[in-house]
Amino acid sequence: VPSLLRLLKSLSFIIFSLHSRGFISLFLSSIFFLLFLFFDFETLVFSVTSKGEIMGEIKENDGYEEELLDYEEEDEKAPESVSSKAVDDSAKKGFVRIHSSGFRDFLLKPELLRTIVDSGFEHPSEGNLFVILIIISKHYFYTHHFGTALVNLSFKRIRMVIYSYEDSSTTILFTSSSVQHECIPQAILGVDVICQAKSGMGKTAVFVLSTLQQIDPSGGQAVALVLCHTRELAYQICHEFERFSTYLPDTKVAVFYGGVNIKVHKELLKNECPHIVVGTPGRILALARDKDLGLKNVRHFILDECDKMLESLDMRRDVQEIFKLTPHDKQVMMFSATLSKEIRPVCKKFMQNPMEIYVDNESKLTLHGLVQHYIKLIELEKNRKLNDLLDALDFNQVVIFVKSVSRAAELNKLLVECNFPSICMHSGMSQEERLKRYKGFKGGHKRILVATDLVGRGIDIERVNIVINYDMPNSADTYLHRVGRAGRFGTKGLAITFVSSVSDSDVLNQVQARFSVDIKELPEQIDTSSYMPF
Repeated sequence: VPSLLRLLKSLSFIIFSLHSRGFISLFLSSIFFLLFLFFDFETLVFSVTSKGEIMGEIKENDGYEEELLDYEEEDEKAPESVSSKAVDDSAKKGFVRIHSSGFRDFLLKPELLRTIVDSGFEHPSEGNLFVILIIISKHYFYTHHFGTALVNLSFKRIRMVIYSYEDSSTTILFTSSSVQHECIPQAILGVDVICQAKSGMGKTAVFVLSTLQQIDPSGGQAVALVLCHTRELAYQICHEFERFSTYLPDTKVAVFYGGVNIKVHKELLKNECPHIVVGTPGRILALARDKDLGLKNVRHFILDECDKMLESLDMRRDVQEIFKLTPHDKQVMMFSATLSKEIRPVCKKFMQNPMEIYVDNESKLTLHGLVQHYIKLIELEKNRKLNDLLDALDFNQVVIFVKSVSRAAELNKLLVECNFPSICMHSGMSQEERLKRYKGFKGGHKRILVATDLVGRGIDIERVNIVINYDMPNSADTYLHRVGRAGRFGTKGLAITFVSSVSDSDVLNQVQARFSVDIKELPEQIDTSSYMPF
């Protein structure tokens, strides 16, 4: 019988390795797993690389010596500390440790690990676009995947990075991204961090998890302060803190920004006493000056999209004044996808011996799943061309960027008249209306958003797979942030840019030269599979 089982295993692995793409692989793998449901194996964990290689091992009840894994040269090498003999006691409980990238390695609070598992953490790394985990334990079949729906699965670059989190009798496995793997271990030790990484790769999770790991909510004062440049981004970050603190009921989070009566915020501070404060610099400074918000106990000072805030002299002045109101002995963390060599020294003036992570090869900042094209046309042809594109292209949600408030309102009006499910967002709206529209679009109630650069940075709408630059952005940095709204989390996306002037062509050339990307003219026919997730 053992010989027969080994033969069946070998045949199943061979069959599976020959079919590593699409639903064929899922069908064959399902047969393979069902085959072993009738045998008392403790746990099975497997993964598939881009060439269909099996990188996992099967652990039988009696166990056998784990073999070293062969990685291809282009794959990330496992840390030297992980070897065939470096299997701890937990391996006997039914899981295989393959790569040192799990959230458990960070020694996070159990409450945080539990939240990570519950939420199916949405930020795969560049090298770990999708993870499928299969556990067979005592005839129980369980599958788990992260980030995107199973129907959106792409097998092009799947790599396994797994760890176990044990909650009572359940074994769960999960993974972290490369930027998180680099930053979180240092951040939770209180080290200052300045981090540059491409859009959609989990920078927010670095400061959210490391802050929640460190803070002690026993006091009634703000101990963490997060500043960002727009109200929508502040709201989004506050939501992330609330999500990851689900099992930390004593930790209170609040968000403060302009456009809301300041008396409401003062009353909230008086009654709630939040431990984590998120907001825009102007409103935070106003509350601090009026002595409603005390900053003397702040131990974590965080800037998201730091280059945007520090490049603007007015906003930098507010940030500096807020910074001076906080204690000298605190942790400072700054994050952005674009950190020019000119702005880096400015960031470091706020820090003490920071851990610095930069993308010196800016070609790595572009999202590899994003297809980029341009269309040359005159200004008067834009509306007709946009109509044609929205009729011809398949999309989940699309963001259309324009250069001014008036153009956003007029273009949205035109699209609505043409029966497109469109809304717009811009700075000319009341804060209540902006937030209502942001929630509506994020919730999928509308499929088309016309916006200014108000939503060009940091805003995370996971269903967006097309970005259209109706008006060319004024810089390569702005272009990168705009198109980064699509193709997030390693999924596919499409960016189309209208080029209608010499200055537009100049910016497009700057983008191609700086990020080493070849942006071609949009062809007559475009393959839907090149930009749709599935």
